[in-house]
Amino acid sequence: MNEAVFQRLEYDKLKNKMIDYTVSPAGRMLAERHVPSINRNQIRAWLNETEEASALLATGASVPLSAMEGIDTFLALLGKGRIYTETELDQLLAWLVSISQMKRYMDNKRMIAPTIAAYSDSMNDCPTLRQELDRCIRYGRLTDQASPDLGTIRRHLIVVEDKIHKKLEASLSKYKSALQDPIISKRRGRSVISVKREHRKLVPGTVWDESASGQTLFVEPIDVAELQQEWQEWSAEEERERTIILSRLSDQAEQYKLELLQNREAMASFDFMLARGKLSLSYNGQPVTLCDEPMIKLVEARHPLLGHQAEPIHVELGKRWKQLIITGPNTGGKTVALKTIGVLALLVQSGLLVPASPESRFGVFRHIMADVGDGQSLEQSLSTFSSHIAVLKEMLHAADDHTIILLDELAAGTDPGEGIALSIAVLEELLKRKALTAATTHFNEIKKFASRTAGCMNARMAFDAETLRPLYRLEIGEAGESHAFAIARRYGLPEHVMLRAEKLAEGRVEIRLDESAGEEIITNLESKDRLEQEEAKQPVTPTNPKEKSPALEYNKGDAVWIYPLKRAGIVFQPADERGEVIVQVQGKKMAFNRKRIKPYISKEKLYPGTDYDMDIVFDSKENRKKRKLMNRKYVEGLTIETKPDVIGE
Repeated sequence: MNEAVFQRLEYDKLKNKMIDYTVSPAGRMLAERHVPSINRNQIRAWLNETEEASALLATGASVPLSAMEGIDTFLALLGKGRIYTETELDQLLAWLVSISQMKRYMDNKRMIAPTIAAYSDSMNDCPTLRQELDRCIRYGRLTDQASPDLGTIRRHLIVVEDKIHKKLEASLSKYKSALQDPIISKRRGRSVISVKREHRKLVPGTVWDESASGQTLFVEPIDVAELQQEWQEWSAEEERERTIILSRLSDQAEQYKLELLQNREAMASFDFMLARGKLSLSYNGQPVTLCDEPMIKLVEARHPLLGHQAEPIHVELGKRWKQLIITGPNTGGKTVALKTIGVLALLVQSGLLVPASPESRFGVFRHIMADVGDGQSLEQSLSTFSSHIAVLKEMLHAADDHTIILLDELAAGTDPGEGIALSIAVLEELLKRKALTAATTHFNEIKKFASRTAGCMNARMAFDAETLRPLYRLEIGEAGESHAFAIARRYGLPEHVMLRAEKLAEGRVEIRLDESAGEEIITNLESKDRLEQEEAKQPVTPTNPKEKSPALEYNKGDAVWIYPLKRAGIVFQPADERGEVIVQVQGKKMAFNRKRIKPYISKEKLYPGTDYDMDIVFDSKENRKKRKLMNRKYVEGLTIETKPDVIGE
């Protein structure tokens, strides 16, 4: 499991949502580092925590989580002899208060969330430190009660400040004519009045500043100079006492280093567990069963990013079959079905609830691998097909009975014939390795492979044939159609084009005009290819035709070798009582004695599947048209002639 898989299955989007649900830096870090586990006990523990967190949040009560603002920096400096500021100690006090609130809250929730509540047992709100901080600090400032000396100093400061203010008020009246403005202000920590530059000599005292224009001077009148000096001395005393108090409080906090570090760890865990609960609630996640065997059973499962607008799907892998081949039209939900399987497995192994019925069951997998979407890489100069092959190589290297493989659009991106062959070979290898595989495809050959292979199952995305709209419902046990012709008609392609397409689609055919007969001759290319391949293997000198051969049974559709013609033909009619077999050769039907032919390729190998329409091989174009029409409705006077024109040998 790697970042590429997380992106293909959109697990990364859900993880980012979980990260955003955290409220503290330490909780966010836990969420960012979180990845799916392959340890069954760890997964069970996570799932239990997430279920309890969801239950807590569902009660509607506000959990007193702390954002732990500034705490990480504070704890990082513990033990380094730092004297903390009032602001830092005030943040510590607020955090200890939240620790106390969380402990009380969790004590009251032990019936709902016993496992999570146990985390609060390791928390220590450090009551002695908390009470001392509460006595000494209020709103980020030391209180007068922080020490007796601090209270005395501040009272003296208040008295001196009052005297200074009265003196300055008197100066405003005394030097009224020389003032720029009748106000008292502060410059460089001194109380001053604003004097016009041209009247500077009228106001004796010290100039501490001037305006930007230079027209106003800020003067400390000589009347208050002595009081100002006294205020400066008391202010210095206050700073010395402040340092003593902050040093004492910092030393006291140092003594609780271990408890404070444990508190951060516990609060971060609460933050992370509740973020998992919030994410699970956001898509109506439910607890599911974690089972021992490598299997998946999804009941009413939805993709968590689609919510209730998604049609629930039912999927099973690992019990009755190892492979599921999903077919159906484009935009019918095949890729979403694959992603749903993969992302829900990742969520479960991340300890998250999933949007599915509690009847759903999940095994634990070492590898969850996906090739979903166009993997073309411009940076690596890889084509779509090349990138698919690169991913397939990784899959085959890792595949075992504890692996989930998800393949989107098998045989895409290359020659269909070679792509289909390669896809079937890969599916066979994955089946041999017992890897759980879900794949989507449009190709009938792959559907047929699934229908005839033990351990493989077809499935289709439901499609409304009347409205030509996908239903996004996965139906197990049936192969779906692409509905390309129906959709093309709906979008207005010319009817003569559609009729021609349907004719060409009848079993991959070759159509040529027989000028002498004035009609088209249709040749099944799949059968032709197989016959030509087998003919090439035949010896130059045929078997002696006079050799006695056992009375073999020939079925309609079997390929046989015809000794006199030194070529193959297709059985149209099995042997009669005289041993005559009617064989079609190059579009003509000829009768041969069973001694003049021998078995070549059975019907089952020549025409894969049990539902192959043999009319394409033997019947005329006109008769096939009539038969299709008669299957749709009754036509008076319409008949089909089936008597073959047989040529003797």
